[in-house]
Amino acid sequence: MAGNAPNSTAADTATPSHRDLDDAIIIDALLATVGTPEGMYGRRKMVAYLRRHGLVVSARRVDRLMRDLEMNGRVRGQGVRTTIPDRSAARAPDLVERDFTAPIPNERWVADFTYVRTWAGFVYVAFVIDCFSRAIVGWHASASMTTPLVTNALRMGLWRRDQAGHPANAGLIHHSDAGAQFTSVSFAETLAMEGIAASIGSIGDAYDNSLAESTIGLYKTEAIRDDSPFRSGPLKQLEDVEWVTAQWIDWYNTTRLHSRIDDLTPDEYEYLYYANLETPAHTELAPV
Repeated sequence: MAGNAPNSTAADTATPSHRDLDDAIIIDALLATVGTPEGMYGRRKMVAYLRRHGLVVSARRVDRLMRDLEMNGRVRGQGVRTTIPDRSAARAPDLVERDFTAPIPNERWVADFTYVRTWAGFVYVAFVIDCFSRAIVGWHASASMTTPLVTNALRMGLWRRDQAGHPANAGLIHHSDAGAQFTSVSFAETLAMEGIAASIGSIGDAYDNSLAESTIGLYKTEAIRDDSPFRSGPLKQLEDVEWVTAQWIDWYNTTRLHSRIDDLTPDEYEYLYYANLETPAHTELAPV
């Protein structure tokens, strides 16, 4: 009959359930990470990220919603070994023996370098990582794969620790693979001059420097993959790689969550360490 309103169903007028409303809030938070570095997080790390931002979420719910949104964390590509071992060079002993942990900052640093493709050739980027917090303490980019590449990364690490008021004192171990840059006489002299003990893994064994290689894998996956090969002019490609690297390292140290350090950032982990050192112990009064 004319004038009658169209039929409606209960589903059309039903109030959204609490679950639907909660899902909508989490979906908004997930979509807000798209196009940001945090958008590269996988399921487990995304749970920690959302919880840090005040959302009460379960791993199962985040997994379900990320699958619904077709969101996936970045998957690392297969690494390519860049260092060339010098089998004839005298090598320092392995002082780390695959133990890439440390009870305090500036006790064990690991180092390695990688390459970034550009249209004009390769740019090489060296990293120095503290085993305590996974912080990248030093880095350097260069158009040549020579000893100054790794020396300058080490010097940056020492300088940055000095500037932060936590210098690397005697007892620091610097661990690397057996690449010619790390076994060179000039690099050995640099370590000796700074009072740093050299440690070098066995030739051809990736596990002997796995922390450095893992960090570089993150760098290549999270910072380089979308831009490589860099296509700017030959004189600017080194600058472009330096800029992208600096931005990523700042995010890595200050914002990126790390599962091995309780889903904290390296800077937070070190801050808590030094804060605990500076907190005076309460004096307990003797009973009367």
